[in-house]
Amino acid sequence: MTYRRVLLKLSGEALMGDLGYGIDPQVVADIAREISEVVKTGVQIAIVVGGGNIFRGVKASAAGMDRATADYVGMIATVMNAMTLQDALEQMDIPTRVQTAIAMQEIAEPYIRRRAIRHLEKGRVVIFGAGSGNPFFTTDTTAALRAAEIDAEVIFKATKVDGVYDADPKVNPEARRYKSLTYGHVLSHDLRVMDGTAIALCKENDIPIIVFDLSVRGNIIRSVKGEQIGTLVGGSCEIN
Repeated sequence: MTYRRVLLKLSGEALMGDLGYGIDPQVVADIAREISEVVKTGVQIAIVVGGGNIFRGVKASAAGMDRATADYVGMIATVMNAMTLQDALEQMDIPTRVQTAIAMQEIAEPYIRRRAIRHLEKGRVVIFGAGSGNPFFTTDTTAALRAAEIDAEVIFKATKVDGVYDADPKVNPEARRYKSLTYGHVLSHDLRVMDGTAIALCKENDIPIIVFDLSVRGNIIRSVKGEQIGTLVGGSCEIN
């Protein structure tokens, strides 16, 4: 394997499949199966999961809800997703721990950096829920922060597209996919790979980001093996 310890960023929308809302158990089982394949190779894997399939704080705030309150509700939604993914993994005999940035001691551990690293060293998957515990920060920023804290070598951002394009491929059929990008190019061209705070954190800590299509079976383990798929953020600018 190319990497020893990785962080996988999953959007909440990835868990709902073709549903308009909520969680598709089959999709979660498929994701868990791919993660289990990675764990069985000996690679340590941590996960940050979003909550957009259940509640989006920004959208609720735009509709008039207090932004901080809306963000806290969104954090709780991420814990629901984390617990669902934990159950799917443990049904495959993969030991898993959920750690939350907001105390929920009856259902999950509090986030403690040293404990998270120890779990990873013991071969357990660690799922980080409740974002960073602070409103006004996205789960993208949480992924960058947790990756830096646990000394992850790379962030895998699993999305619904096969990489980063120079234009919206749904609108412009001539849009070209980047093979690799610099952090600065992502920020200066507002490519929305992750939010600006997350990109800045990755740049400061020299953490590469690999963006790939989660729906393609086997892409997670291909990324761990170092195969060139999707788009690498943290290299030079190169278009396929």
